[in-house]
Amino acid sequence: MTPHSSRPLTGILLALGGAATLSVNDLAIKALSGSYALHQIILIRAVITIAVVALVIEVSGTGYRQLLTRRWREHLFRVSIVMVSNVCYFLALSVMPLADAVATAFVSPLFVTLMSAVVLGEKVGPRRWAAVAVGMLGVVVMLRPGAGVLQPAAILVLISAFCYSTSHMMTRRMRDTESAMTLNFYVQIGFILVSTAMGLWVGDGHRATDDGLLEFLFRPWVVPPVADWWAFVATGLAVGIGGLMISQAYRTTEAALIAPFEYAGMPMAIFWGVVIFATWPDLTGWVGIALICGAGLYTLWRETLRRKEVDVATPSGDL
Repeated sequence: MTPHSSRPLTGILLALGGAATLSVNDLAIKALSGSYALHQIILIRAVITIAVVALVIEVSGTGYRQLLTRRWREHLFRVSIVMVSNVCYFLALSVMPLADAVATAFVSPLFVTLMSAVVLGEKVGPRRWAAVAVGMLGVVVMLRPGAGVLQPAAILVLISAFCYSTSHMMTRRMRDTESAMTLNFYVQIGFILVSTAMGLWVGDGHRATDDGLLEFLFRPWVVPPVADWWAFVATGLAVGIGGLMISQAYRTTEAALIAPFEYAGMPMAIFWGVVIFATWPDLTGWVGIALICGAGLYTLWRETLRRKEVDVATPSGDL
């Protein structure tokens, strides 16, 4: 894939597929959060994800030399913010309903749009701003701020969303020399090192507590029974495949265009909530979903229309 794709639709499809795939990761983490320590889950997930990255490199024939890098400082910073994002989000996910956590996390596309304009200097037109605004209105509806949804755990999700957005800005800055495989490889190496260190420190359960968030963080390690391995494998495959798709989308397409299509994770969260956790959205929830999905579909329609115009004339202005 070329570093600077002239086909925004490819980036959009990668973002949609990546968001849907990563929703399986949320489902699996939520399912495992009642029995396992977060760092044990992340360690097993990272090992599986590394295997997925290696398989993609083998199948694609791109070679392992792409994993060599001189930008270790930038990788270290990106790995650190991705790690903070993941830990904050999954701690919150362990105590929040799946749909509420995902809805709160969708403040990240707004951060992406803001930073793409301010940090990357990308032009963001009024229609794209309007689409993001409508999507964010849907997030506000989903949050039900008057109903007490903005609990302390939600603050962790907001921190996670900011770090997640920052990581995509780094992806855009590093895209000229670093492949999607390279970016994901170093993230997983970071997860393996930190999770192993956490396991050696608190894996015996000596700091275990009954307090919600801290319980998930300091719970002792246990040997997973066969019945639970589906979730470990699912989270590893989802992060490996979905992470590569999202990284490639942000490498090849403007961040502000890609961001709204990560809203695809919202209906998937509702779906998993209904099928797995038996939580059906109420009327307010459906209104929020309609606004969020409508914003993404509108942006897709506008981009398709703009691409048709590009075929016959020099584009003027932005989406």
